[in-house]
Amino acid sequence: MPHAGLCSCWGGRVLPLLLAYVCYLLLGATVFQLLEKQAEAHSRDQFQFEKLRFLENYTCLDQRALEQFVQVIMEAWVKGVNPKGNSTNPSNWDFGSSFFFAGTVVTTIGYGNLAPSTEAGQVFCVFYALVGIPLNVVFLNHLGTGLRGHLATLERWEDQPRRSQLLQILGLALFLTLGTLVILVFPPMVFSHVEGWSFGEGFYFAFITLSTIGFGDYVVGTDPSKHYISVYRSLAAIWILLGLAWLALVLPLAPLLLHRCSQLWLLSRGFGLKEGGAPKTDGLHRPQKIPISA
Repeated sequence: MPHAGLCSCWGGRVLPLLLAYVCYLLLGATVFQLLEKQAEAHSRDQFQFEKLRFLENYTCLDQRALEQFVQVIMEAWVKGVNPKGNSTNPSNWDFGSSFFFAGTVVTTIGYGNLAPSTEAGQVFCVFYALVGIPLNVVFLNHLGTGLRGHLATLERWEDQPRRSQLLQILGLALFLTLGTLVILVFPPMVFSHVEGWSFGEGFYFAFITLSTIGFGDYVVGTDPSKHYISVYRSLAAIWILLGLAWLALVLPLAPLLLHRCSQLWLLSRGFGLKEGGAPKTDGLHRPQKIPISA
């Protein structure tokens, strides 16, 4: 039974991988937070001190002082400190943000707006990625294999009645439509509302993220003028993982769905196979072969 096969796949392979995957992300978030948060706080305090000193000496500012301050801003930005706002800005290395960063590492998105600044954090990031990236690939592959096994009946659909074929096509179309709404339509709407982006910018961020391009020009949870809920970036990381898993399921289905739709269209137009599976003729009686006697 397909349902039994799906349950066996989830219980035997996918579920343990899922648990290992989540535990690995939690481990990475914890370690990154421990290694980087204190260094970030030091960089933030140093930047605030430099900014206050700049404001005090603003009346006697010369070119050299300006260049030095610009250098301070650039160094702070590289370390993940946003020059806007003040020292009360949300931390880039709290647990939620660390979880988000761990997700971008194992999925190879790499926005580039944040990176470990301590030597210990950089070394851990290397080894964390060496294990996490293969784990991510194995998990997504097993997830896609499980669904393809569950939908193996589609490969034998020519033996089924026309009504069953149509229902299978409608079910697949409904699955793809709902998945598109949940992964590619609703999240950009939420991001646009929270971040103050247009829907086009939110959809652009979603596409660049799920395609693992990760330019870094749009990143959620980085505006110091906004007050985000504590789990906002963690939820964004979970959306990334679910979106990549959904793409791993959908990409093998899209060509199959197009192929089945074209076959149904040909059947509805009177071409291809009859419902009984016998090939249709063109209405002409073919001459029978006459055996040649020796």
